[in-house]
Amino acid sequence: MDYLKKYGYAPDRDEIGRALEMIAANMENISSEQVYKDCFSMMDLTTLKTDDTPASVMKLVGKVNDFQNSYPEWPLPASVCVFSNFAATVKESRNCDFNITVVSACFPSSQSFLEVKLKEVEMAVEQGADEVDIVLALNAFLAGDYEAASEEIRQVRRVIDEVAGRQGRNVHLKVILETGLLKTPENIAIASFLAMEAGADFIKTSTGKVDVNATPLAAYIMCECIARYYDATGKKIGFKPAGGISSAADALCYYSIVSSLLGKEWLNKELFRFGVSRVANSLLSAVEQKTITYF
Repeated sequence: MDYLKKYGYAPDRDEIGRALEMIAANMENISSEQVYKDCFSMMDLTTLKTDDTPASVMKLVGKVNDFQNSYPEWPLPASVCVFSNFAATVKESRNCDFNITVVSACFPSSQSFLEVKLKEVEMAVEQGADEVDIVLALNAFLAGDYEAASEEIRQVRRVIDEVAGRQGRNVHLKVILETGLLKTPENIAIASFLAMEAGADFIKTSTGKVDVNATPLAAYIMCECIARYYDATGKKIGFKPAGGISSAADALCYYSIVSSLLGKEWLNKELFRFGVSRVANSLLSAVEQKTITYF
């Protein structure tokens, strides 16, 4: 399928560059305590370390559970994001209102048998995952087999809906495009439309595990695609930048891109997330005007 022709979209790198310069020039006018707190409320607070243990995951959850005792004027993060095998650990130790996000389906490479990926997703949802982040099957996509890449997302969507339906829950699917490996604006756009058509509730930039992760250029293209898809279908798809986002200024940059292209309707945790392991303390420090290392 010619996704770019279908949605009438051709990314123009020069035009996007000029738009990003204008957004950057206006960031100081957007910066405020409320915006920083809004960004905090849209975080998927993440731990994806090889040496994660039940104890270390419980420690992070405990910090979230206790957060508003120390910072009562602040919102909670939207979710805690962990490997699939820790979904039950988060569920058992959670005692306040945030979601459980898992990275699943053989994250971060997505290199395995589809049956293995589907089983991992099934088990994660059964054990309490509220949101499932998977990686686009680049082995198929980069070979030009868009149908195989799309079918894999559809199969994951089916499993999520079947398991969550039995539990009487709704579970969101985020598809990670790994934009740094897609290389071209055209590939980023095609992958965005493909993932949305196949059943993604969110499209996400990166795993944070490759050399090039979230970039303003990739974010801009993805948000333009979300806007085109909304115009064509009436469906609002969420956006999640992740990978390399470490400062309050980084968060403000992506907030500004979403605000500029998608508008206020997208500036909430239902449609906009940050995948972060470091930016939480930066946001706290920016507002509290002192160095904070709570997380």
